[in-house]
Amino acid sequence: MSGLTIGKIILEEVDSTNSYAKKNIGKISDRTAVIAKCQTSGRGRLNRSWVDLGDGNLFLSIVLKPSNSYHDIYSNLTQYLSVVLCKVLEEYGLQPQIKWPNDVLINNKKIAGILAETVMNANCLKGVILGIGVNLNSNQEDINNIPNKIATALNIEINKHVNIEEFTDKLLDKFFENYDEFINTGFSNIKDDYIKRNCFLNNEIKVQVFNRTEEGLAQEINDNGELILRNKNNQNVTLMIGDIL
Repeated sequence: MSGLTIGKIILEEVDSTNSYAKKNIGKISDRTAVIAKCQTSGRGRLNRSWVDLGDGNLFLSIVLKPSNSYHDIYSNLTQYLSVVLCKVLEEYGLQPQIKWPNDVLINNKKIAGILAETVMNANCLKGVILGIGVNLNSNQEDINNIPNKIATALNIEINKHVNIEEFTDKLLDKFFENYDEFINTGFSNIKDDYIKRNCFLNNEIKVQVFNRTEEGLAQEINDNGELILRNKNNQNVTLMIGDIL
């Protein structure tokens, strides 16, 4: 680890840990983990809701204040966290994969949602809030009721209850182990780890980008973490954001 102490704020119930962190960003120190036992209005990327599967699941936001100004590398923090999560899940004997940009899958089933939000005051960066929800303990019936997603939970995959405190500490320790190096060097620092866990490269895919759909061969991930598609016109399209359908 970096040797720096990670602060923790433990909440019994909150609408979302990201919302709490945004409201209190001025009072929360750098490298503080906001953890909720129950989350009533969790959000995923593109304003999607994140379904609360009840106690025993992870609802976490990491408050980061790396500088007073915004840098492009901060947009790759979700990809960094997806790699970190994969490494933790591998300690449980699993083989997770990443679907661009930051979905983590086990056996093609989604196990986590990751969302980063930036808080600015004029040109001054107040902080980056990196939120993650991980399905740790759930029953198959509740998992099946998650809308529009094929999902899973860690306890289902390993066939035993997961200690949430132990999992949370593993995740935070591994996150901060190489965080400073990542902030200094950028996506290239994790590019190999990210690509070797991917499940989309060299496949024909469709990507929803706001109100349009891009189709083509997923050719590569560049040094900025962007997805390069080769479309039907044999042209390369560079995507900074989107959802693989």
